[in-house]
Amino acid sequence: MLPPKAILAFDTSAAHCAAALLSGGRAFLKSEAMDKGQAERLMPLLHELLAEGGIGWHDLAAIGVGTGPGNFTGVRISVAAARGLALGLGIPAIGVTRLEALAHGLPRPLTVAEDARRDEVYLQTFTADGPGPATLAPASALPAGALTGSAAPGGLPAAMPLAQAIAEIAAARLGTDQPRPAPFYLRGADAAPPSDPPPVILP
Repeated sequence: MLPPKAILAFDTSAAHCAAALLSGGRAFLKSEAMDKGQAERLMPLLHELLAEGGIGWHDLAAIGVGTGPGNFTGVRISVAAARGLALGLGIPAIGVTRLEALAHGLPRPLTVAEDARRDEVYLQTFTADGPGPATLAPASALPAGALTGSAAPGGLPAAMPLAQAIAEIAAARLGTDQPRPAPFYLRGADAAPPSDPPPVILP
């Protein structure tokens, strides 16, 4: 019997709870807009997605997770959930940044420009040779050439939903050595702490 190849991926780095399941050559997707409450909604949403795909937790080959940059608490919710699921199921958890997910499936060379607020943008350029470094730059510093992302008006639209891109990238990395998922921050958290502490990410 062939080993399971289903990949479950999710992301809560922005004002959403989004997930994708790749199973049997099909992609199953769920995404709900929400400013808060992702910690409570994530696991029920994943249960619903698995049921829609007709598989169980132990049919999964790997977990893919969006690691940001994005909302400080939201990123930590997903990363903590992915690590816990991977540990409990005995499968790998594979981290994928929001920037590389947005670039997935689009022609290269390409620069992803994501709104970082405070008149700043997250920038990362992708070429046929691979990704360049991700940086935090002034919003006025958009480079010339093909662009995509929320800070690139008129840029290329995403090739697919974010969670699906995370799942496809995780599937491509399956079987290779991957570090444990960790939040990908290009800027520290705001000085004011949230009322509910985020999950603790162990090293």
